[in-house]
Amino acid sequence: MDNLDQFKKTYFEECAELLDAAETHLSELVEGRGTEETLHAIFRAVHSIKGGAGAFGFARLVAFAHVLETVLDRLRDGRLAIAPEVTSLLLRANDALADIVRAAQSGTEVAADFGADIALALDELAAEPNGKAAAPAAAAIDAGTGEPGSYRIRFTPRTEMLQKANEPLLLIRELKRLGPLTVAVDATRLPDLPEMQAEDAYLAWTFEIETASGRAAIDEIFEFVVDDCDLAIEPLAPEAASRNGDAAAPDLGGVKAAVAGGAAAGTPPNASHSIRVDIDKVDRLVNLVGELVITQAMLAQQSGQLSVEQYPVLVQGLETLSQHARELQESVMAIRAQPVRSVFARIPRLVREIAAAVGKEARLVTTGEATEIDKTVIEQLGDPLTHMIRNALDHGIEGPEERLAKGKPRQGTIHLSAEHRSGRIVIEIADDGRGIDRPRVLRKAQEKGLLAANATLSDDEIDNLIFLPGFSTAETVSNISGRGVGMDVVKRNIQALGGRATIASTPGSGSRFTLSLPLTLAVLDGMIVGVGAQSYVVPVTNIIASLRPRPEDVHPVVGGGDVLATRGEYLPLVHLHRVFGVPDAVTDPSKGIVVMVESEGSGKIGLVVDELIGQQQVVVKSLEANYDPVDGIAAATILGSGRVALILDISGLRDVAVGKNSPRAPVAASPQLH
Repeated sequence: MDNLDQFKKTYFEECAELLDAAETHLSELVEGRGTEETLHAIFRAVHSIKGGAGAFGFARLVAFAHVLETVLDRLRDGRLAIAPEVTSLLLRANDALADIVRAAQSGTEVAADFGADIALALDELAAEPNGKAAAPAAAAIDAGTGEPGSYRIRFTPRTEMLQKANEPLLLIRELKRLGPLTVAVDATRLPDLPEMQAEDAYLAWTFEIETASGRAAIDEIFEFVVDDCDLAIEPLAPEAASRNGDAAAPDLGGVKAAVAGGAAAGTPPNASHSIRVDIDKVDRLVNLVGELVITQAMLAQQSGQLSVEQYPVLVQGLETLSQHARELQESVMAIRAQPVRSVFARIPRLVREIAAAVGKEARLVTTGEATEIDKTVIEQLGDPLTHMIRNALDHGIEGPEERLAKGKPRQGTIHLSAEHRSGRIVIEIADDGRGIDRPRVLRKAQEKGLLAANATLSDDEIDNLIFLPGFSTAETVSNISGRGVGMDVVKRNIQALGGRATIASTPGSGSRFTLSLPLTLAVLDGMIVGVGAQSYVVPVTNIIASLRPRPEDVHPVVGGGDVLATRGEYLPLVHLHRVFGVPDAVTDPSKGIVVMVESEGSGKIGLVVDELIGQQQVVVKSLEANYDPVDGIAAATILGSGRVALILDISGLRDVAVGKNSPRAPVAASPQLH
């Protein structure tokens, strides 16, 4: 990858962050929570995207961003009112801008007329007369935001600055917001018209300003262009400040370049203390730390028999190594952690659009946006949350008139929350709607052939029918629902992340969906079990209990297999030695151990194993990346003994066991690990 490609990659990564930030702030405007800084933040995001696009020659992107930037500037000046039709257009424009960015990133061209209607509407807003303006949105700056003073600013743009689509006029407007400003222009470098180049910079300016906002506010205005101009900012003595505007314009021919980021240019007040690192490098670091943890576990196991009296320094050193390895692992995993805010930020707009489409009124309340979770998990949360919000609005929240008739507020409420609980992240989507209509759900499942006509189910089992593939209670198919897809996608995606989805519903009062997810996919707490000469890992989150059953509690089933009578119910038993073809294993459950586990896909089952070896945190290794997929196996790990152990996929294990649970079934082909 050459330098230009690397710069482009960084630019597009920044674009993704800027577009997300712009949408978040636009949502604040729509909800009436916007402030002066909200408009500034949106403007800065679009301006930054435009500036980078100019540097790389993305003309289409520059042109669209420019007209959007112009409208945003009018909003900041107060020359344009913030109204619903304006914010709606800005949201559409942000979407179009994102599409053009993606096209530029992939090296493709958007259609010639793409976004033309949006650009035309933006042009019309930009051309509206001042008579339609609202009170200035940025008319006043809090006088307490910085050290008051007077400053002289010498500013000479370079050609590169103009080529990146940065305009001196916008900078001057920003300065005017800080306080009284005098401007002197130096045109001595301006050539005759025949010699003038359209993209070259010929003018320079000297500004003198009195501001209560301090030097930091001035630095912030120039932070986007500081590398592409000659800039000098110096405080004025009180007597010079009192003559501000009276002196003749100074000769700017001797203006000297200020070093970017040095004393002359100043340090931006909100300088970032973070660095951008490619995710592949972070993954590589996570993998190496995992290997280190495995090696440490091997050393700990090998040295377990050492006498403390004979080798005190060595034993103490190994204990210290173990502690540091664990701390290092936690610190590295924290690097991958991100707040769920990036996912939650997309939901307010989704709620508004779907509510409008189905003729309902709803508001979204979010809590716990700062809760952190592994980046890999975050990337997989988008689809499940989208489907669950759709379900809450289409099936849960009632229409305004129906809510009023029930004595409820006209506007429904959806509460989206996230929190850490027992070493996992728990995300809840609750609504105050009608709840699950259980008789209707049961009837629909029977009509669609998803359930036997004479089946008797508990309330919880009926509620969980909505997760079945092909299930829907919608009477008609629309672009919102009715095709029987959605909640089954939620279940599949959450299970793929090692999580659980549960429902609690009260008819007439609403429903609460709870997603319980691991904080990271790189490590997990597991119970090591022995089957013959093999070791397997059972995720602790799936384990209910373990026991050695009495012979009279184990009953054979016609057609093969066994069930265990325990706690008033019959539990299907899965003999792991039969499923994976492990020789020399315990075949009688009463002489081995039954580990009772539960999963969303299979309910409760009992795993028949030889012994429980112990519980420990294991580093997850992908089978797909290092071997081949194996049915019933989620991943693999390396134990302290150096042996490979397979991590069981509890959700898929029962399906794998069908046809293999009989002693007469053929032995499964699976890897024998030593």
